[in-house]
Amino acid sequence: MFYHVKELQFEAKPERPNPLFARRLQEILGGQYGEISVAMQYLFQGFNLRMEGKYKDLLYDVGTEELAHVEMLATMIARLLDDAPAGTLEQASEDPAMAAIIGGMDPQHAIVSGLGAMPQDSNGNSWTADYIGASGNLIADFRANVMAESQGRLQATRLYEMTNDRGVKDMLSFLIARDRMHQNMWLAALQELEEREGVVVPSTFPSNQELKSVAYDFYNFSQGNASAEGRWAHGPSIDGCSYFNYVPNPPAYGGIPSIPPAPPYTFNTNFNIPPQLC
Repeated sequence: MFYHVKELQFEAKPERPNPLFARRLQEILGGQYGEISVAMQYLFQGFNLRMEGKYKDLLYDVGTEELAHVEMLATMIARLLDDAPAGTLEQASEDPAMAAIIGGMDPQHAIVSGLGAMPQDSNGNSWTADYIGASGNLIADFRANVMAESQGRLQATRLYEMTNDRGVKDMLSFLIARDRMHQNMWLAALQELEEREGVVVPSTFPSNQELKSVAYDFYNFSQGNASAEGRWAHGPSIDGCSYFNYVPNPPAYGGIPSIPPAPPYTFNTNFNIPPQLC
């Protein structure tokens, strides 16, 4: 059960209308790393977690907060569109859709949503559940969450530099600060889990079923050998189970593949079957 509180988590009120910036804000609302994505990602990770306790509660807490951020951005976008000129050319004023395009505004804000936010990115691509990850493995999921928060904060900081509107900056400043907290939070949860489970996912797969002879080799598959200088190429492995080994000329462990011809009913090219020309 969800409970909605009518007050916004933080104010979302611009100083003046700006339909172009409304379009830009659509990216952190409905883009790949937008607030809709992280809200759905965290909530589905929580829905699918088959154990109770602090990690499930954490996912529900943060997923629900992200829904509040969706509401803030939707409100800000609607207010940026209020009383906004549809375009900049006088001759386009009789055609709102054309004026919107000429002015750089998302025409769907004028045509589809009635000057409201949409579950889309800044180019009008609809939000898709393909953006989210909920695997059931907490370490894998929480690493994906760190990446999502990192990308989201990066985009919010770029948007912050694109506007001089104090109201928009204030809201973005809040979101940027919350993204800092969420990155720290997921990293803290990961540290706790990795101390218990190790760093390799999944930790429950029988290690004797791995081909251990290649488990710690770094293969140099590009020109030059600068990668040999990295921490990943020498010294103890991060999981503490072995040592990294740099392989300058990786071997081919398999032979040249030979696949028999496909059956005749596939009509693949097969020089062993005579063509029926006429």
